[in-house]
Amino acid sequence: MGEPERCRLRDLGVAVGTLPAGPLNAITDVAGVTVGHSTVSWGGLELPSGSGPARTGVTAIFPHGDDIWHDRVVAGAFAANGVGELIGISAIREWGLIETPVLLTNSQSAGAVYDATVRWMMDSNPLAGIEDAVMPAVGECDDGFLNDLRGMHVKEEHVREALDGASAGPVAEGCVGAGTGMSCYDFKAGIGTSSRLVQAHGHPYTVGVLALANFGVRHRLQVDGVPVGREITDLMPVENRQGSCIVVLATDAPLSARQCERMAKRCALGLALTGSYASDGSGEIMVAFSTVRRAPRESAELRTVVSVANDHMHELFEAAVDATAESVVNSICAARTTVGRAGNSAFALPLDRLVDVMRSHGREARLPDGL
Repeated sequence: MGEPERCRLRDLGVAVGTLPAGPLNAITDVAGVTVGHSTVSWGGLELPSGSGPARTGVTAIFPHGDDIWHDRVVAGAFAANGVGELIGISAIREWGLIETPVLLTNSQSAGAVYDATVRWMMDSNPLAGIEDAVMPAVGECDDGFLNDLRGMHVKEEHVREALDGASAGPVAEGCVGAGTGMSCYDFKAGIGTSSRLVQAHGHPYTVGVLALANFGVRHRLQVDGVPVGREITDLMPVENRQGSCIVVLATDAPLSARQCERMAKRCALGLALTGSYASDGSGEIMVAFSTVRRAPRESAELRTVVSVANDHMHELFEAAVDATAESVVNSICAARTTVGRAGNSAFALPLDRLVDVMRSHGREARLPDGL
């Protein structure tokens, strides 16, 4: 009998916070945002180091479907702990802009993904590399517990698959794309996403988050305030390998670059809501962008800037915190037990036991039909 079906946190009757989620409860609820994955998973335990097995991949997030090279979006970034990397973060902080898709992968493939994205951007934009250098945003986490890092298994074809395959609609979660080899709170994890619907100045807006979750120690895990990690103490990996987390936030609210940075900081609070304390070896880096605040590469006219007033951002901040926390938990709930390098195993969180723990703390959790 195979492993039971996986699901999302809300399928278990549990939600983080009180703000409503978008129709898909995903980053793609923000109009124009698309996501693509390329999963690189092959090989068994017999392979020597440098030859496999591969448990890794690439995830691509587009802020919009137009020409992002010439129609950049306003953005900000924040690092709660910097022992990780988001290539391009210095340009995001300096300009307050993103001009490429945001790519996610493993630590030792960040350079290969950067190079392949540059080539893809030049293929898509004949002036890229002529009118200006292409500097993609590429985030990484260490999946070396399950993935053979020495083999450098992410290739240009995988990057192009993620970029070319990006689409709107539901986002695959768990052991997919860049999340294939990732673990979180000593459970198998990976990609997770969530969204919230908010109001500012009486206007409706959407906040969407996608997290690449690869951090935390078991006893710290909390789900909607319930100390799950202290009650499910078995199914431990042979080691806790400090990883990282990259969080990407999108919103259709008109925000300045400074306000995007403030939203990115609230994503760090969302990680803390699940139990993160930004440990010494965990690179926890957040990037946030506004899809409606676009900046042309060249403009002869003065720009008129309209943005949400700071004192109307309270629901936006709340959404950033809660959507980040739910994204992390979704990444765990969706992921399956995975065996990788050297026979290392990252075990799936048993959803029936999660339901039992939530019920014991007064939550109305239940397994969906069929699980």
